Amino acid sequence: MRTLILLLLVLLDMEQAQGTLHRVPLRRHQSLRKKLRARGQLSEFWKSQNLDMIQFTETCTADQSANEPLINYIDMEYFGTISIGSPPQNFTVIFDTGSSNLWVPSVYCTSKACQTHSKFHPSQSNTYSEVGNTFSIQYGTGSLSGIIGADQVSVEGLTVVNQQFGESVKEPGQTFVDAEFDGILGLGYPSLAVGGVTPVFDNMMAQNVVDLPVFSVYMSNNAAGGAGSELIFGGYDHSHFSGSLNWVPVTKQGYWQITLDNIQVGGTVMFCSEGCQAIVDTGTSLITGPPNNIKELQRAIGAQPVDGEYAVECTNLNVMPDVTFTINGVPYSLSPTAYTLLDVVDGMDFCGSGFQGLDIQPPAGPLWILGDVFIRQFYSVFDRGNNQVGLAPAVP
Repeated sequence: MRTLILLLLVLLDMEQAQGTLHRVPLRRHQSLRKKLRARGQLSEFWKSQNLDMIQFTETCTADQSANEPLINYIDMEYFGTISIGSPPQNFTVIFDTGSSNLWVPSVYCTSKACQTHSKFHPSQSNTYSEVGNTFSIQYGTGSLSGIIGADQVSVEGLTVVNQQFGESVKEPGQTFVDAEFDGILGLGYPSLAVGGVTPVFDNMMAQNVVDLPVFSVYMSNNAAGGAGSELIFGGYDHSHFSGSLNWVPVTKQGYWQITLDNIQVGGTVMFCSEGCQAIVDTGTSLITGPPNNIKELQRAIGAQPVDGEYAVECTNLNVMPDVTFTINGVPYSLSPTAYTLLDVVDGMDFCGSGFQGLDIQPPAGPLWILGDVFIRQFYSVFDRGNNQVGLAPAVP
């Protein structure tokens, strides 16, 4: 089997995968991938293949891919830079697998949140076109509304043309006031997109901006230096994880939704004994679940309510239980140091729980959300070609 896999790698010209993402190709001949793309057969070819066949490469990237550096903001937010328009206007955005719209503040926004962030000026872009439809988005926390425009959007050298995006004109409340990012770039499925807008990654695939229908996320740990976080459009990097990727089918194409077999605390199954649904969400800082389950989980790890949050004694981390999520038959265990967040308050260490209750009503819920606390420990690959998520232990 391995011989067949390696043969496929040769046929697919995967020697291009060795090295950095932006080097000049040494190849002089046309690869099979380029021939398939020229004939309009590339997307169908990838749908007929299983991406497990490329897990042996050091880096799985295509001819066209982008390595987008992410800033780790105290293990709570990860964001990178994109540009919109021509000449480019730069914005920092959360790359969010839990939503599907791109939006940034508009120059016409007068909300307090917009005053402290970069704003898009449509009159300053030569490639802008007005769509004019209104939109409104409600997140788990925070909401916004505005109008939809279209322009070219660039991410680390990859450019999508005629991308529809939201120009936020109203951002009520405090949610986005103190945010370190300007906007959000959604990486969920099209069914989640407000206003029928085609998501950025769908346009990347449709416009052949990326050859592989895959993106991947590595989130660094602040305690280990906090550097090196990145999102790769068009592939993944084996140096960010150990072992092989375990592929998990997407059960519903909206969020990146998967099935949890069960959730164990200290080796004992406490939740989801008959299975339950979860989403892998780069836009959620913590791990969330049904409030009653989370209260029980907080008690099990010894967390106590403190000013609306849950905290544990930092000195107890060595005796607290592991929390394990079994997914597609594979256990993914989080140690106490992985599921707690260390902060310093008034000169003293404060260890906050990385779990939070969130009531997601039917028909979407109930759902567990595997947010940044989980993704920091497990490198995550999002495969649109085969509608699956790849997970493997992250390498710091």
